[in-house]
This record gives sequence, C-alpha cells and structure tokens, in this order.
Amino acid sequence: MEPIAEPPADCALCPRLAAYRATQRIENPSWFNAPVPTFGDSGARLVIVGLAPGLKGANRTGRAFTGDGSGTMLFDVLADHGLARGGYGHDADDGLRLDGTVIVNAVRCVPPANRPTPAEVRACRPFLAGPLNGAPAPRVIVALGRIAHDATLAALGETPARFRFAHGAEHRPEGSILIDSYHCSRYNQNTGRLTYKMLWSIFEKAIRYASESPFQSPENIGNSAPKARERT
Repeated sequence: MEPIAEPPADCALCPRLAAYRATQRIENPSWFNAPVPTFGDSGARLVIVGLAPGLKGANRTGRAFTGDGSGTMLFDVLADHGLARGGYGHDADDGLRLDGTVIVNAVRCVPPANRPTPAEVRACRPFLAGPLNGAPAPRVIVALGRIAHDATLAALGETPARFRFAHGAEHRPEGSILIDSYHCSRYNQNTGRLTYKMLWSIFEKAIRYASESPFQSPENIGNSAPKARERT
C-alpha cells in the first residue's frame, strides 16, 4: 500500500476500532474521538513512534501522548533535551510545541483495552509509513514498545524478525537508525520498568545520532548536552 500522511476522520479500515470510536462519540461527544494526527516538527529527522491513543488521553484531547500519565514523562524528557517548548498542560491547547522531532502512533484510533490487533496494526501501516517516509533521510526513530518497533520496521519495508526488540537496542534498517525503548505507559512507570533517566538516555543517544554526519547538524535537533534531572 502507498504511504498516506493522515487518515480521514471517519476512517473505516478497522471495523472494531470504528465501532468503538462511534460508541465514544455517543458517550463522550466533547472528546476528539477520531484518528489522532501526527504531532510535531514535520521537517525533523527524529521520529517518535508510539502504540495507540489512550481512551482518556489522545482520544480525548486529539494530540498524541496528551491527557494521560504517559505524556508527562515523555514531554518532560523532550523539554529537558530542548525538543519541546512551552508547558505541558495535559491539553492540546496548552501551547506545547516540538522542535526537531515528530510523534506518530502505530495505530491512530483508540483500541479497546489499549490493545490493537495485528490486523489493525497492519491496516494502519500506510499512515505510519507516511510520516516515516516524509522525514528527511537518513532518519533517527525511537520506537516506544515492541508493537511500535515491529510496526516501524514493517512500514520501512523490513522484516521485524530480523531486528530483535530490547530496551536501548539499536538497529540499522535502510536509511534509518532505530532505537528501542520500553513504552512510557503509566504501568511501566509505576512498576519501575521504565524510569525517567532510562528514557532520558534513549533520547540523549537519539539526538547524538541525529546530530552526527551524515545526519543533520544540531541546529534543528535541540540541545544535545543537558543533564538529566533527578527523577524516577
């Protein structure tokens, strides 16, 4: 399938997700309740790939990683690296902006129980391939979680089984550097599977690669020399 930048608001490729979205529009008519668009600096070489919108997070607010616990850690780390500016207020109208990076989810619509099926991940692949292919090559990609890792590789035309997922692992698919991280979900934060310092280190590495030749110069990729704040 050809890559497509954004899905339509009434996307019907996944019947289960479309039905769930329709239910939420009835139960919560003030929420976004649509495929969540790409967020950030569209000309950036650093791409962050998440899993899917949270029900009360991005599905409610219409902006990736906004409105639930996962966004607090992610946007704090991005701000500390100079990749985000403005305060994060858990709302799409908080004025937060990204510099030198863009965020896109592997699945654009909220899935029941936060679990998309493999078929739904495949159906959404063109909408992941669009932002990935739109980023100037060579590109640096941070995949948040195993599903995002596999979806990213498939969208790049690679075989995911050739690249084993592990936190901090680095891969070299054609034209890209892919760095794996555990997802910054509230569950992973609460259990200690992913700490602030762990995620900070992932982006320290990503910025370094994005700033090195033949990657883009540091001027549009944020500050590569901040110190991690003392957080858990």
